[in-house]
Amino acid sequence: MKVPTYRLGDGTALPAVGFGTYPLKGEECVAAVLSAIEAGYRLIDTAVNYGNEREVGEAIRRSGVPREELVVTSKLPGRAHAYDDAVASVRASVETMGLEHVDLHLIHWPNPRVDKYVEAYRALVDLQAEGLVRSVGVSNFTEEHLGRVIDATGVTPVVNQVELHPLFPQVEMRAVHVRLGIRTESWSPLGKREAPFAEPAVTAAAERHGVTPGQVVLRWQVQLGNVPIPKSATPERQRQNLDLFGFELSPDELDAITALGRPDGRLFDGDPDTHEEM
Repeated sequence: MKVPTYRLGDGTALPAVGFGTYPLKGEECVAAVLSAIEAGYRLIDTAVNYGNEREVGEAIRRSGVPREELVVTSKLPGRAHAYDDAVASVRASVETMGLEHVDLHLIHWPNPRVDKYVEAYRALVDLQAEGLVRSVGVSNFTEEHLGRVIDATGVTPVVNQVELHPLFPQVEMRAVHVRLGIRTESWSPLGKREAPFAEPAVTAAAERHGVTPGQVVLRWQVQLGNVPIPKSATPERQRQNLDLFGFELSPDELDAITALGRPDGRLFDGDPDTHEEM
């Protein structure tokens, strides 16, 4: 399947749907990433803290797909926010994956109590200038966090990867991204254990369009302009999660799904102002 792409703020291209790899490990991870690439995924998302960068790199080599066709994302852990540690972490990620560069590197969480995320972002910007990182972005940043890194470096993150699903649609944060020219990426895009597959807004749309509830939710993501990053180790489900471009939800259907959002819609206590991940 051919997946459309977005042009990011730095001129690079980002596929409209990505493949998430958490918590895949070992040969299961290699096989899952291989089948995802075979299905047509060209955006592969990993992180130092997922513990599977080596497997992702192995799958990329086995796939036979030209490296320039793939966008590989990894993320900087909280324990490496000091400038020199950030540089060392990115170099280690590239070496672990066996690649010459990483296409998109994100700060995984801001960890504001530690308050070194600006330092970490400056390191990513410098590594971009060096060519080891093609694009720089962030994950789980608030408007305040974004403002600080932009003011400090003059470089706007090309993406902010945040928790986003029908129960937590991040309406305000998406508006901030639009204003700043940042592309929204969605982790846990289906809502995991809270996935609203039985909600009438979802089931009615699925029946109307002849697709699965999961495809409806992912199509909702795509039509909002988000880049969802679903994970599945099952080849058939991988294909379903990518097969989103043959139907279109109506404005009423989009609004009905967004209306499922609730104040306590987070999957866990992952408030970026307080959550820490080292």
